[in-house]
Amino acid sequence: MATKTVSPAARDETAAPAARRKSRSAPSRLVVLVATRKGAWLFHGDARRRTWQVDGPHFLGHVVNHLHLDPRDGRTLLAAAKTGHLGPTVFRSTNLGRTWKEAARPPAFAKAAEAATARAVDHTFWLTPGHASERGTWYAGTSPQGLFRSEDGGASWAPFSSLNDDPQYRAWMGSAQDGTPDGPKLHSIIVDPRDAAHLYFAMSSGGVHESTDGGRHWSPLVEGLEVVEGFDPATLTFHDPHLVRLCPSNPDRLYQQNHCGIYRLDRPGRRWVRIGSRMPRRVGDVGFPMVVHPRDADTAWVFPMDGTSVWPRTSPQGRPAAYVTRNAGKTWVRLDTGLPEQQAWWTVKRQAMTADAQDPVGLYLGTTSGELWTSRDEGQRWTCIARHLPEIYAVEVAALA
Repeated sequence: MATKTVSPAARDETAAPAARRKSRSAPSRLVVLVATRKGAWLFHGDARRRTWQVDGPHFLGHVVNHLHLDPRDGRTLLAAAKTGHLGPTVFRSTNLGRTWKEAARPPAFAKAAEAATARAVDHTFWLTPGHASERGTWYAGTSPQGLFRSEDGGASWAPFSSLNDDPQYRAWMGSAQDGTPDGPKLHSIIVDPRDAAHLYFAMSSGGVHESTDGGRHWSPLVEGLEVVEGFDPATLTFHDPHLVRLCPSNPDRLYQQNHCGIYRLDRPGRRWVRIGSRMPRRVGDVGFPMVVHPRDADTAWVFPMDGTSVWPRTSPQGRPAAYVTRNAGKTWVRLDTGLPEQQAWWTVKRQAMTADAQDPVGLYLGTTSGELWTSRDEGQRWTCIARHLPEIYAVEVAALA
């Protein structure tokens, strides 16, 4: 696989002092994991995030929905892929992509007694490493909605909990034709870092759900969330969370980018508060991705899209920008320096924006037009480090020793 150096464009060196601070615990290098409609790429960067080397493509021509590195060992890399001849599967690498091995048993629904109730996994959409105390454990969310778990580092998968076949949850999931344009999905699988038995997930469609007993029982968590006008919010099928994020610095706070706005939830409360109403009216608070600051629970970033009329799913007015709140949603600030000023009609999908843990925080986003953008100063200035990739589905970043 080809490797070459990507040199970012010249940067404004008159950055604010906060953007020039030395990282408190900078890793020796970083890797940005990019999953696309036609393969996967790895971008290796130095600790200062100034130069990048690209490794790829991996799985050229395969749909790769998610690529994730296990933070517990720093070497196990999983790829959720869909191939033309093998169908949906998961690939595993223990050497940062130099070699890959397909899962012996990828996520698959249990066989149903009746054809009318049978379901087949179309694609694995979401990957989440398990709790730090459960090495080798992973969770996966699929389309149509299903929750799966691996206890051997992603080599084999089994249905997790009973919700895949629970009659009430099946009703909330809706039909295979409901949800997003490429199928309904189970996503945003979250493990509370304080408690391996405390789990969250979201379904598009089907709402947000929580378990406090390791997945034996689940309860909906949708109070305060709006649904599309004309539909009943009491019906879980009409709830469409786009992404849920837990605050690393305060696991009792969650943020959500929803089909109907931006929300915050502070536990033990159960009612979401809409915080996107303070966004500029001409932009709105509809979008897919959301990123939370690793050390400041009041700071979060979103990347809104045009959600008007027929939902063109483009940047509002063709002028893409991230927005940041530093006060838990009371106010929002536009961040667009370096991004195209006009005629840029791409957008960012729900898994395609992420942050590292450096100081200042680095942000990374991939676009539907195949560009990879990064900011070394928490969104104040943006630089494009890759163009002409396939449509980007997901972006993750990991620190390497």
